[in-house]
Amino acid sequence: MKLERLAISCGGTGGHFYPGLAVARKFKENGGNVLLLIGGKNAPAQSRIADSYGIENIQIPASPPSLRPMGFLRFFRNFLAGKKAVKKAFPAHKTQALLCMGSFASLPPAFAAKSLSIPIFLHDGNARLGKANKFLSRYAKAIALSFPSPDAAKCHCPAIFTGMPLRKELKENISLSKEKAIDFINEKYNTSFVTEKPVLLAFGGSLGAASLNKAVLQLLTLPGAEKLQFIHLAGKGKVLELEEAYASFKGKKLLLESSDAMHFLYPAADLIICRAGGSTVAESACFGKYTFLVPYPFAAEDHQFDNASFLAESGGASILRDDAFLVEKLKKNVSSFLASPGIFMENGRKNLAKGKPEADEEIISLMENILFSAQNPGKKEE
Repeated sequence: MKLERLAISCGGTGGHFYPGLAVARKFKENGGNVLLLIGGKNAPAQSRIADSYGIENIQIPASPPSLRPMGFLRFFRNFLAGKKAVKKAFPAHKTQALLCMGSFASLPPAFAAKSLSIPIFLHDGNARLGKANKFLSRYAKAIALSFPSPDAAKCHCPAIFTGMPLRKELKENISLSKEKAIDFINEKYNTSFVTEKPVLLAFGGSLGAASLNKAVLQLLTLPGAEKLQFIHLAGKGKVLELEEAYASFKGKKLLLESSDAMHFLYPAADLIICRAGGSTVAESACFGKYTFLVPYPFAAEDHQFDNASFLAESGGASILRDDAFLVEKLKKNVSSFLASPGIFMENGRKNLAKGKPEADEEIISLMENILFSAQNPGKKEE
């Protein structure tokens, strides 16, 4: 039997929404009927994105828990309203299972599903499990992991390593050649990149990262830096200050706030400098690129370090702490790359063995196996 009607709770940050959207697109492509449940301050924008792919969705009230009286009242009020809205939506949709992608936005849908005896599944986008998923695991059939987790033993349900769901556009271009990727970039952005020179791709997430931007700018004065072609995604509102810094740089460069063409930027790159969010680490693995990972120093429980360790342990990445020595460490490592780029590129290809480009399919299969067969869904990750 197949799972035919699935609801996915994927509100919150892009790290929760986009993997959920990826599963939704694959589920719909396979002939299923999917409903997205989107909560949090980004819900209106995320709803429009879901609409653009023809994915049915509803926005539900949701806010993060808080110990402050007013914050707690807001959380509790939105929790009850969100739960009520979802309890009404599930019967109309004839939902067979709920997949929660983590965050506080999953709480109202999960408790609505529990009250209606609808099976609950979880997915976590980081190596270290989020608080919502730890709590909801006592009601779940299983949790799908983006990475082997150091604290999966704290789950109350089976924890299975499936990988991080990638956007369809990324999956379709994993094997794209550097030459074709650069041709696309030159056409789209009116640049003149060449295949023969190494491309350094630097980005700090949707909002950018000031410390990362400043550190990358220091690379422009390295001996031989003109041999590098820079693609630098600065973050919203940060391009002008980068343009001033790059003004005297004699090499080729592309400076953007962000890009909707990451599926071409990854295959064009020979070296990546970025944060260590779950999606970024998973994407670097699937494209086989050597990556200097700079974990966000204020991430809860230092979870980005655990994400980064997934690649670093096999030699396909280096972890650089975002501290007073970041510039010095980055200069040293990029100088080593300039001296022997081939070694770094070969080590980057080691990441391919860790990539899980079919994670969306694996998650769907996991749910179907548990719901419709007597097969053992797998052992808990230790």
